[in-house]
Amino acid sequence: MGKRVLIVDDAAFMRMMIKNILTKHGYEVVGEAANGKEAVELYKQLKPDVVTMDITMPEMDGIEGVKAIRAIDPNAKIIMISAMGQQAMVMEAIQAGAKDFIVKPFQQERVLQALERVLARDD
Repeated sequence: MGKRVLIVDDAAFMRMMIKNILTKHGYEVVGEAANGKEAVELYKQLKPDVVTMDITMPEMDGIEGVKAIRAIDPNAKIIMISAMGQQAMVMEAIQAGAKDFIVKPFQQERVLQALERVLARDD
């Protein structure tokens, strides 16, 4: 089972927090991006197994990022992680192709559960 992760968040401390959780549990963080545009470029280069994506970011937000990555790879596994827990945002992210949605501040277990569940699915 693949465990290569691309972390996308405009806040460096948030990327570091997620990275620490993942590396501690055997995931390999292959790249980090500060916005959706960087995420799309890194996705093409690194071909990670899963992406964690913030929603509110400069240049290209997470929802546009999901759409752009899914346009390149319809099977991309993307988990949204955002403080924007409004229903509309969650629905938009899921419709754009996100596989799960984690609301900040999050528990370490919630992040690990989401990754395991998304990686276990074959859709």
